[in-house]
Amino acid sequence: MPTESLPVTFDDVRAAAERLRGIANRTPVLTSRTFNALTGRAVFFKCENLQRAGAFKFRGAYNRLAQLTPDEKKRGIVAFSSGNHAQGTALAAKLLNIPATIVMPDDAPRVKLDATRGYGAEVITYDRLTGNREAIARQLVAERGATLVPPFNDRHIIAGQGTAALELLEEVPDLDAIVSPIGGGGLISGCAIAAKALRPQIAVYGVEAIGADDAKQSLARGEIVHIDPPTTIADGIRTQSIGTLTFPIMRALLSDIVIVSDDEILDAARFALARMKIVVEPTGAVPIAAVMQNHIPASARRVGVIVSGGNISGELLSSILM
Repeated sequence: MPTESLPVTFDDVRAAAERLRGIANRTPVLTSRTFNALTGRAVFFKCENLQRAGAFKFRGAYNRLAQLTPDEKKRGIVAFSSGNHAQGTALAAKLLNIPATIVMPDDAPRVKLDATRGYGAEVITYDRLTGNREAIARQLVAERGATLVPPFNDRHIIAGQGTAALELLEEVPDLDAIVSPIGGGGLISGCAIAAKALRPQIAVYGVEAIGADDAKQSLARGEIVHIDPPTTIADGIRTQSIGTLTFPIMRALLSDIVIVSDDEILDAARFALARMKIVVEPTGAVPIAAVMQNHIPASARRVGVIVSGGNISGELLSSILM
């Protein structure tokens, strides 16, 4: 399906890249000879763990906030997130001098809660098992006249996230496949739009964790599936359903969605730390695990991996090392 028929186009991604130029980090693409030998592939890691606010989420958040009108900026924004969208939005709001309120689960990693507050945002917590974060955020929007900035179901957010793949393919244009984690689908949707526009024959693989496979179920059924709150260690992909905008993009452009276990995720995070000397949070290790465990078809010889983030608590980092 041509990308022009989808909710987000390649022109949207290129426009986002211009807005982000000189603002977002152009993150490095790393390689590991040990990883290549282990997997029998040439693998290129797009290190969004080294992005501002520690994750790719800054790209979409800044692209969205930069397009608000002066009046909308004055009235502020409300976002909801388990962590990385919270931090990325809070930082973008700080840079653009926009009041920000972020709704976060009370079990979000402390490092992410503290960082969000540190960027100057007001944080309102809720119980993930009993509360509805989007309902809480929409109520705040109604009360305050603010603008809602969702974590993935927004065309400007999706376009901003796609700039990660745009940069990767500018640097390594001859990839056979791109592998990305899937939460709500914003990252992989934007990356798929960019990748297919630049290299139509490329395969795009999404990765979810056991018990957090709402995207795989949704594509199998042909409709969005809502699941119970996932318990995977990868907190960034604990979404219960994908977005109405990301669903058609994934359905049109993804080659497949594969599943990894928490043990495989931890092994991948440990490899990244011990052998590549980079700190990767569990969600960022999800696509590494998929390649490391050969869940991606062997025909993909040159593979780009979107390492989505590196925001991890000291306690979890210590447990990974042990």
